[in-house]
Amino acid sequence: MKKLNNLLFLAMLMLMSAGAWAQGAIMGTVTDNNGEALVGVSIGAAGTGKSTSSDVNGKYSLSLPNGSYQINFVYTGYVPVSRAVTISGSNMTLDITMESSDNTLEEVVISTGSRNTQRTITDSPLPIDILSNNDIRSTGQTSFDRALTYRVPSFNSVQTPVNDATSLLDPYEIRNMGPSRTLVLINGKRKNTSSLVYIQTSPGRGEGGADLSAIPTDAIKRVEILRDGASAQYGSDAIAGVMNVILKDRYEYGSVTLNTGITGKGDGEMIGLSINNGANFGEKGYVNYTAALSYQALANRPGDVDADGEAGDFGADLDDVRNFLSRYPDAGNVNGDPEKASGRFLINAGIPVGENAEIYGNAAYVYKKVNSFANYRTPYWRGPEDNPYAVLAAAQGKSYDGYLPTFEGDLTDYNATVGLRGEKNGWNSDLSYTTGYNQQLYTVNNTRNRTLGLNSPLAFKPGGYAFQHNVMNIDISKMLVDNLNFSMGAEFRQETYEIIQGDTASYVGTGADSFPGTRSNNASKNSRNNIGGYVGLGFDITKDFLIDATVRTERYSDFGNTFVYKLSSRYKLMDDKLTLRASYSTGFRAPQLHQIYLQISQQSFVPGQGIQNKGIFNNASPQAKLLGIEKLRPEESTNFTAGVGLKPNSNLNITLDYYNIAVDDRIILGSEITGTGDPTNALDQVLNANGIVAASFFTNGINTRTSGIDMVLSYRNVQAGSGKLGFNLAANYVLYNKLDSASTVSEYEEADGKQSNYLNYTSVANGSVNNPALIENAGKSLFDPTQEALLLTSRPQFKAILGIDYAVGKFNFALNNTLFGSTTFRQAGLNQNLKTVFKPAVVTDLAFNYQISKTLSLGINANNLLNVLPKWELKARNSVGEAILADPAQVKTQSNLITFNQRYAILTYDGSQFGQLGTTLAANLTVRF
Repeated sequence: MKKLNNLLFLAMLMLMSAGAWAQGAIMGTVTDNNGEALVGVSIGAAGTGKSTSSDVNGKYSLSLPNGSYQINFVYTGYVPVSRAVTISGSNMTLDITMESSDNTLEEVVISTGSRNTQRTITDSPLPIDILSNNDIRSTGQTSFDRALTYRVPSFNSVQTPVNDATSLLDPYEIRNMGPSRTLVLINGKRKNTSSLVYIQTSPGRGEGGADLSAIPTDAIKRVEILRDGASAQYGSDAIAGVMNVILKDRYEYGSVTLNTGITGKGDGEMIGLSINNGANFGEKGYVNYTAALSYQALANRPGDVDADGEAGDFGADLDDVRNFLSRYPDAGNVNGDPEKASGRFLINAGIPVGENAEIYGNAAYVYKKVNSFANYRTPYWRGPEDNPYAVLAAAQGKSYDGYLPTFEGDLTDYNATVGLRGEKNGWNSDLSYTTGYNQQLYTVNNTRNRTLGLNSPLAFKPGGYAFQHNVMNIDISKMLVDNLNFSMGAEFRQETYEIIQGDTASYVGTGADSFPGTRSNNASKNSRNNIGGYVGLGFDITKDFLIDATVRTERYSDFGNTFVYKLSSRYKLMDDKLTLRASYSTGFRAPQLHQIYLQISQQSFVPGQGIQNKGIFNNASPQAKLLGIEKLRPEESTNFTAGVGLKPNSNLNITLDYYNIAVDDRIILGSEITGTGDPTNALDQVLNANGIVAASFFTNGINTRTSGIDMVLSYRNVQAGSGKLGFNLAANYVLYNKLDSASTVSEYEEADGKQSNYLNYTSVANGSVNNPALIENAGKSLFDPTQEALLLTSRPQFKAILGIDYAVGKFNFALNNTLFGSTTFRQAGLNQNLKTVFKPAVVTDLAFNYQISKTLSLGINANNLLNVLPKWELKARNSVGEAILADPAQVKTQSNLITFNQRYAILTYDGSQFGQLGTTLAANLTVRF
């Protein structure tokens, strides 16, 4: 027995020895063109599931059984490398040099714009921009959405001067289409929209979009921006295009980044910390996560207030006003970029199931807090009578100097997706579930409810908003024959929108001064469901000529069915150096639940007149029916694009695309409707009988048409000394952005100079407004000059971005110039014979990066290097306007009207093409591990 055991032991040793001799290892170092180690290169043996990555010194080791293999080396921003090796029981050394490639993104297989065969950007029949993580980070901007403004000409984001809830997220849009007409995807799945509707007189008014600032920059692998209508592929909201944020997946390296910054005036201090890390499982499995914290202090840009304007507006004694302003030249106002803090976490993972399937998922959680301010309540604006602040000042032996209400917003946003995708017998399938939620809760401090007098609290909870969606998707595709691809899919979506009631003191009577709370009769919770499906075909007629077609139908529980389609084509010439492409599509956008149910109305008792109502009344309210406001219906659109691409060589790429977008029944938040002052007028009779003082509504008020040209030129790898230069030029020119004509109307003109002619106003845009008869017959309009300017002329007609970068050794320099064309506003209160024009401006950004060591890099940004600020001027619309501008006293009056007596001297009340902070300096230090 003992001998048998010895024999078995000897046999095991022999087997183990044989196994050991049958193993080998590949080892080596991976470097770049300059001999610098590359950290986190993904290295795998094809078909084995075995992989590793390079360490901080670029070294790697991969053990494999005897045999022949193809070893793949993959690293973002570098040309992939493959080597054939044979393992024969011994270790071997394989050192690799990887070439950097500025053209890498052009060869990335994109996942946006087609449900059929995935293609590279050069093969796509649609205009698509791809931005890498480095493209976004190199802007030095504090958030993802602001970075896009300085990278994509057709994308615009604005910081509003009067913040309130808008301080939590800035309005943005593509091609002047508003935030609600660009669909945002995370890894191809719908991102939930924000619960906020912009109601300030700023671009984006009456709409809401996804919170782009909630996405941590370090979690982004790339961004694909489809500049074309895509309702047939993705459903509602994709009228202007689609933004697909692709998250980092396979682990390459971990990193910790410390960010800091400050404005040229020494305020707005910023500090941030971001960690990106992960792990790989075999050849395909991965987990990648990002955690980010940031804080930004207040950056304040108030103007010196005009005493004469103040005295006139508030009926105050001029000497009292001057005395106050001598101590507080800015009247205590705070106007700028508010204090904000945020925490973000995002995780993305994939787990292989067998050879051809994968369970995948991603989840993100964001908490953001913002502290902004309302206008300072001066002592001549809010007097000491029944004022707790006057009592408090007297108790402290001080004079009463007014008070500054704060607005504090707490935002929570999360989204998560889990799914299973795979391939069997040539059929590709993807089944997923997505949920998303956005909640905003508000706090108003250092203010009072004047109705409550000395019994008023000084802090309030005015309520907030919440939005949630749950989405189920199934997508199936198959290559039927070599050149014909079939796809189909379905989506079920459930949406819920909630208006959260405030505490009683925040809304009773006049409500909290500066931001009244949500009344119980305005609070509500409403839901709807929709189900949709699509079918698509992609036909490569030849290797150069392709056609894609998609049809889609959807049914909403609250308004019924819709049907849309899309056709696109691409043709290559001259050995793929010239590409022609075009598409035509119909689209739709369902009314947002926010637009159907939002109600912000106040009630007050007026002796002899009873309860008086004013504010925004929802589309289903009795007040809307009284004034003839119709039930909201879906917007419908047509979108035509045609473009040409030229690629003479691998380093030069030029694209030129024309677009034409028509939107019918476009939803707007209408202008405030008041009486005419004539008690015999039918409108006045309805308003007076129902106690309505002033009312605004969401309505399908207008048809619009927008056309323009996008141009992108990229010239890379230009040898300059021992380094390489790269040039990028991108531009957007709006040819036409007006109301679409449904009937013949005349252009507004005040020939006799009488301001009352405004009552007969019709759009200067040569289109009609869908006014109810009661409102139209009273000489009123749901779309006044202020709304028209916000919608049609508040974005630059021309915007261009010229970038130059130079890489040499461990250094990289980038100079970026953004030309913002002029914009035009017509602020409420401005004489209708005038308009406000913001002049064109060039904003210059400089970026510098130094690779200190293999694992340590330093980046420095000087944004708006030349401290360019928005500049505006009043211009005449006619001869009457010219006479006004010839009178300095009237010019001063009009200037005070649109800046609140110079409080908002830089941006006016409505905003500008770019921000008012001037130069900002930022630095970041990144450690890789």
